[in-house]
Amino acid sequence: MVAEFGEPGVQNPVVIDLITLDKAADTVVLVMTEHRPWGTVPEQLTQQLTQQLKQQLKQQLKQIEEKVNRYMGYVLDGFLAEQYPQYLGKSVRIRLDCAEQPRGEAARFVDAMTDAIESHGIHFAMAVLPPPT
Repeated sequence: MVAEFGEPGVQNPVVIDLITLDKAADTVVLVMTEHRPWGTVPEQLTQQLTQQLKQQLKQQLKQIEEKVNRYMGYVLDGFLAEQYPQYLGKSVRIRLDCAEQPRGEAARFVDAMTDAIESHGIHFAMAVLPPPT
């Protein structure tokens, strides 16, 4: 499947990274993974490097936004229930697993994304999971 659709992660919007059931909450969880650190910009960097990091963060946030939109379409357009009829009628949560806590612009983006997702009746959660050592 990886050969056909590519690696999972927010950089690949055509792949649902993981679908699982939280039995305790009776909720279907669609997980998206972000293994890269957030493109934060430390103060001591040169102007050129700062611009590069800002561009990387902008691209990273755009990739997450596209992935979220695909996940929401998958749920709201009925594809989740069609492909997994056993999940019909269950609440849904989109979860972003990331390598570190977002800060600055990334944190504001996640807050806005949370509001947008939840306005459609889908729950959102974020889990900070450092990369395996």
